[in-house]
Amino acid sequence: MKRISLGTLEVGRIGLGCMGMSGSYGQGDDDESIRTIHRALDLGVTLIDTAEVYGPYVNEELVGGALKGRRDEAVIATKFGLVSHSGRPAGSMDSSPASIREAVEGSLTRLGTDRIDLYYQHRVDKTVPIEDTVGTLAELVAEGKILHIGLSEAWADTIRRAHAVHPITALQSEYSLWTRDPQHDVLPVLQELGIGFVPYSPLGRGFLTGSIRSTADFEASDARASNPRFAASNFDANLALVDEVVAISSEIGATPAQVAIAWVLAQGDTFAPIPGTKKVSRLEENVAADALELTPEQVARLTALPAPSGDHHTPAQMEMLDR
Repeated sequence: MKRISLGTLEVGRIGLGCMGMSGSYGQGDDDESIRTIHRALDLGVTLIDTAEVYGPYVNEELVGGALKGRRDEAVIATKFGLVSHSGRPAGSMDSSPASIREAVEGSLTRLGTDRIDLYYQHRVDKTVPIEDTVGTLAELVAEGKILHIGLSEAWADTIRRAHAVHPITALQSEYSLWTRDPQHDVLPVLQELGIGFVPYSPLGRGFLTGSIRSTADFEASDARASNPRFAASNFDANLALVDEVVAISSEIGATPAQVAIAWVLAQGDTFAPIPGTKKVSRLEENVAADALELTPEQVARLTALPAPSGDHHTPAQMEMLDR
């Protein structure tokens, strides 16, 4: 697999998002998930992404167990800030220094490691100045507990303020053919400051694979059941957009998922998307996008697709974004 640099951190340019292995998209299968992580390493995937809130906690335990004996092959990325360790009400964001220090110790234990390669603030906590948050993370870098600092869903001004305290290695935000929020305000700042970009949900939560033709098959625990883009009022319109991706994939002999990932990769040489899956077969399909080179005309056709119907998060989740 080709490799790219997120700031000073080198990774395979396609990573693995592990959230769905712990129930966010229906029932998980730990054995298959572990096989998927092992196969990812075999294929040159290095960036393995998790968070303390996934489960909560059990996803980090799963990743830690899967990496036992193969720790040095992986770049472990995890996140803090959506679980409070300082007594705030359940569901509250918490990036206070005390909570961060408690969070990192828990993550290190669950992951079975002595250092976290890339430690993200999961969402910007507007009750704590970003300078204080990054200052605490800088202390953890000095202590060797984390190696690189990341932000997730932060906006341009926050990124600049954070980077002024300590170099930010990567920003993780939702980005795909039909979620391009960071395009104009954030991506130029990342390029200016030398910060890498880690797009999550590059497949639109599976919609861009072309395999979802109805939401009737979703399990009750599947988070997509409440996502506005999968709602009945938006589903058919969005399906028509997906059909355009399917048409292009048929023309070039690739799958829709590979086309969608290749489009993201074509947007910049410091982009490392982390498509999520819990199945070896899907992982292998996604990773094959590394070898797919879209022509400028194909990129332009995909870029010209209109915006989808509906927000990419629920209203409550949208309020948590730093905008």
